[in-house]
Amino acid sequence: MRKGLILKGLILPISLAGLLAFPSAALAAGPAQINSGDTAFVLLSAALVLLMTPGLALFYGGMVRKKNVLSTMMHSLVVMGLISLQWVLFGYSLAFGPDHGGIIGGLNWLGLTGVGSVPNPAYAATIPAIVFMAFQMMFAVITPALISGSVAERMKFPAFVAFIFLWALFVYDPLAHWVWGNGGFLRNLGALDFAGGTVVHISSGFSGLVAALVLGKRQGYGKEPMAPHHIPMTILGAGLLWFGWFGFNSGSALAANGLAGMAFVTTNTSAAAAALAWITVERLHRGKPTVLGAASGAVTGLVAITPAAGFVSPLSSIFIGLMGGIISYFAVSLLKERLGYDDALDAFGCHGIGGTWGALATGIFASKAINPAGANGLLYGNPRQLGIQALSVGVTIVLTVTMTFLILKAIALFTTLRVNFEEEDTGLDLSLHGEEAYPDFISGSLTHLATLSTTRKQPLLDPQLTEIGGFQGTSLDFASVWGREN
Repeated sequence: MRKGLILKGLILPISLAGLLAFPSAALAAGPAQINSGDTAFVLLSAALVLLMTPGLALFYGGMVRKKNVLSTMMHSLVVMGLISLQWVLFGYSLAFGPDHGGIIGGLNWLGLTGVGSVPNPAYAATIPAIVFMAFQMMFAVITPALISGSVAERMKFPAFVAFIFLWALFVYDPLAHWVWGNGGFLRNLGALDFAGGTVVHISSGFSGLVAALVLGKRQGYGKEPMAPHHIPMTILGAGLLWFGWFGFNSGSALAANGLAGMAFVTTNTSAAAAALAWITVERLHRGKPTVLGAASGAVTGLVAITPAAGFVSPLSSIFIGLMGGIISYFAVSLLKERLGYDDALDAFGCHGIGGTWGALATGIFASKAINPAGANGLLYGNPRQLGIQALSVGVTIVLTVTMTFLILKAIALFTTLRVNFEEEDTGLDLSLHGEEAYPDFISGSLTHLATLSTTRKQPLLDPQLTEIGGFQGTSLDFASVWGREN
């Protein structure tokens, strides 16, 4: 009897000692909670969100003048590299690490220490923590890339790199913790942001506006044409953004379930409604609907639905998209013109304004019938939610405006922020990167036409010097050339 009691008394200490001596054995039970379908879905969603940044490079690249295409696209590419490393080293820990006063995450997960295959139930109970980290990393990547649209064609590359690094550290990481981090004060307050209305779009849009104001206008802005040089490139970029946005919003359900399906539908519906709304208002206001307007409208609808995608019904998403397209159109077409700021590619008009509308609309249309983990909005008997959303918008704007201004002024103490007149006139592709986007195509086309002119003794070049189709200085009649050759 006594032996039996002694043996039983030794069982617990021995078991605990075994767990301490072999921590891997203690963790072995963790992966049993992992759902392989959810894990695959979130990994695929992360890849789709990553695809959005090259899509953004094309979207922005087509809208600038041809002498600045590569420098504009370079912004997105360098952000992919810089923020991917920053997120792994310390960004993820600051955003999602153990909470400190509701303001910032701890440094416990520096270099992803402790972030492995075991799920973190505070964020996603059915996927490995490393997968959740990877998914969130893609949001951290694209957000500062959006800001580049406001400073295109005039910001020095070293200054841009420094700005993006500091902005991610002092704006994105704390804001992500406030809204999404376990213990973040806006999350505890009940603010709803399904996939990044405040964290991604309001922050990047308002930061872009501040950066545009600090840098000043482009040379010749408002006095000479600065039309997009390659609208088909922009349309391709918009298509990739729309496609990737399904990973952005649906993936934020963090599981392959009905909520992901709902977010998928509301995302597509809002984009469709906004695209139609934009070109309709454009037709009434300007007389003609444009392809660029349709692309801009679609992106605006995607922005507007982002905070609401997993909280509202498909019918609500139609109204959110319609209003998002209309509001952003007037922000781009009228507000910018009247206030006179040079938001080069309308990052503020589309993301700042569209994101603000989307965050407030979430407080109006959110329904617990769609997502029990959310809250009811104004239309479902909870006006307080609209107030919480408005507060989260205000807090986000104050943080982003203040820190963006301070970061830019701090960088300006060590280096100039924008290129000089000669560099800007030459174009940033050549002056900053020593490259041209289309040298072979342009020179080859001109040589071919000159050869045909000499051979056939018939001029094939329009002598009128214009800027058509992006070929500054020469109008090329390719249709007539094709007809003469065939």
